[in-house]
Amino acid sequence: MLRRLALEAIAKSGNIEGAAAFSAFAPWRHRGAAVRAAAAFQCAYNLLDLLGEQPSDDPVGDGRRLHEALVYAVSLGDVCQDWYEHHPQHDDGGYLDAVLAECRRAFAELPSHATVEPWLRASAERVVAFQSLNLSEAQGDHDGLERWALRATPTGSDLRWWETAAAAGSSLEVHALIAAAASPRLSGDDARALAEAYFPWIGCLHSLLDNLIDKHEDEAAGHRSLLAYYDPPRAAERLAQLTACARDAADNLPNRRPHRVMLSGMIANYLSTQEAREDELSPVREAVMTAAGPLVRPAMAVFEIRRLSG
Repeated sequence: MLRRLALEAIAKSGNIEGAAAFSAFAPWRHRGAAVRAAAAFQCAYNLLDLLGEQPSDDPVGDGRRLHEALVYAVSLGDVCQDWYEHHPQHDDGGYLDAVLAECRRAFAELPSHATVEPWLRASAERVVAFQSLNLSEAQGDHDGLERWALRATPTGSDLRWWETAAAAGSSLEVHALIAAAASPRLSGDDARALAEAYFPWIGCLHSLLDNLIDKHEDEAAGHRSLLAYYDPPRAAERLAQLTACARDAADNLPNRRPHRVMLSGMIANYLSTQEAREDELSPVREAVMTAAGPLVRPAMAVFEIRRLSG
């Protein structure tokens, strides 16, 4: 079972490539370490997500302990735990620990790792909360997730609780901070600005677009889609607003260009899929593309050609 899930996690190569892509803007000297750290983190996230969906007597406790491995991956002072403590299967031959160790080794090589580590830890802790409380229909309800998200919603953001929850579940903040840590001159203020752009705005849009294209897959598996909390006529309007907020957040960063490129690429990656082209999703797709700005359409062309090439 654990081997099958590990192979399935690696097969989700799209989001591992997306994690590595952030490092395209890192200084050449440290780019390799940034790629290894980001790819290992996302590979671990993919696996832990699949593990957390498996039947368990204590889905919340199991999900929390499993995903605490992500905090360990980017917190160099932490010690290794039994991540499978509440899980039905335990013996993965040391695979998960090896992936986490690779992330930690590569992250420690980055010159500004200490500057971003507090923000990385906070981001990983939000992932833990989201993944442990985002229960499927068979596991329970979203009451706990709603209570947590209401407390975690930034003051004045006007976000709905499920939008905060979506932002918490995104790994993009982690990848942006890992790439930023490759710069020897990164300041604490720059790290803070980066973290606040990705949580909540860019991360929220990322997770909701992921929910958008996984709609049928989630329904078949009994997983709740956060998009289902919108009234259908409202979804397109609200995602357009969130896209504009994400775009503004990227534009207000000190080094805005790479983050605008990555935001446009992320949007194009999702909206160029066959799932996003279904008639019922067309209003959302068009609304997001309009709000995203001019970079998205050439990015769409790149992804469409790439998909045609297989």
